[in-house]
Amino acid sequence: MIDDKLLLWLTFVLVGAATFLPRCSFIVAGHRIQLSPKLQRALRYAPAAALAALVTPDILTVEGSVHALNPKLFASAAAIGTLLFFRNPWLPFISGMGILAAARLL
Repeated sequence: MIDDKLLLWLTFVLVGAATFLPRCSFIVAGHRIQLSPKLQRALRYAPAAALAALVTPDILTVEGSVHALNPKLFASAAAIGTLLFFRNPWLPFISGMGILAAARLL
């Protein structure tokens, strides 16, 4: 039987390698392998998609369930509307936080 400490260290090394090797492969083979232009265009949206995947569940749910009168939903709608109407990078933060504070007070 393998010692618990040895098993723990082996797990650390394997998880580290599983994380490090895919990231390192892009750096090492990056100049040798060219991605297709279509794939490069698609990868431009990956950060926005990852951010949306992280933020959307928090906006839509309150304590694990969906509510119609969700203050975060109203605030995000106000921020998106402000961004689309004014095209100013600071006004959505101000309007979203203002609506969120007002909705929580009510």
